[in-house]
Amino acid sequence: MPAVRPTLNPQMLRAGDAVALVSPAGPVAEARVEAAVRELSSWGLRPRVYPHALEAEHFLAGSDDHRVADLNDALADPEIRAVLCTRGGYGVQRILARVDYDAVRRDPKLVVGFSDITALHAALWAHTRLATVHGPVAAQLERGGLFASTLRHALMTPERFVVEADPDEPTFSVRTSGIAHGVLLGGNLSMLSTCIGTPFLPELDGAILLIEDVGELAYRVDRLLTHLGNAGVLKGLAGIAIGQFSEPGHGNNAIRPPDVLRERLGNLGIPVLGGLSIGHGDRNHAVGLGCPATLDADSGTLVVASAVR
Repeated sequence: MPAVRPTLNPQMLRAGDAVALVSPAGPVAEARVEAAVRELSSWGLRPRVYPHALEAEHFLAGSDDHRVADLNDALADPEIRAVLCTRGGYGVQRILARVDYDAVRRDPKLVVGFSDITALHAALWAHTRLATVHGPVAAQLERGGLFASTLRHALMTPERFVVEADPDEPTFSVRTSGIAHGVLLGGNLSMLSTCIGTPFLPELDGAILLIEDVGELAYRVDRLLTHLGNAGVLKGLAGIAIGQFSEPGHGNNAIRPPDVLRERLGNLGIPVLGGLSIGHGDRNHAVGLGCPATLDADSGTLVVASAVR
């Protein structure tokens, strides 16, 4: 049996550190990047907007060549201590095979984002065991409040983070019982599904799987979960942490995503906890991926160790 590689935990950020703003997925408005620069500067950091970060090519933030060049340049630059993705959207999977994983192994640094960035988180764990941060993208920092405070906590302190299930979240009713311990992995359900059959899906045996999604009708959520189940991904999990799920316009659908989540996940015989404010909602708590976590479905908490050292 091959030896398990150690987790790569980046150093936490300190005042004066340089951080990169890159756009490996969809295009982003310049004003939102400028707002992120102001917020990060107020933390004492030195944000750098990379050369192609503001490009737009249809639904992508520039060509594959430009997007992966910015990402790899940031990963290889010894001055850069964190790589913040400006937004999600779509496009990361097009460049995963060209990411400089050797640079990550040589100099582990923080990588931050969610949604489409899930594919990058997954690939970095699968190829290097880098602990990363599933949390607000840089474009969300213009909103301040929790988006800024939760990200700052994740990047600039080594403290664990506790997410409590919120009764106001639509997935709050999705719950079994029990306590699970394991490494937290996952993110956007659609992205995880499309990683199946590629070298970029992490080994999930014994893990606590985090899932969230946006704009997916109930039958599509069912299709995604069915695909994970048929591929064997749901076997061997220690537990499942469920973030935010929204569907477009809600409509008159009698079946909603929480109904599907209960039906497909409730009989797996493992702790399942919904109602976590993680994902595409009005709150998006930053949590470490590749980090030891405890999911307590009885008390309604997810406790995640820091990604940083």
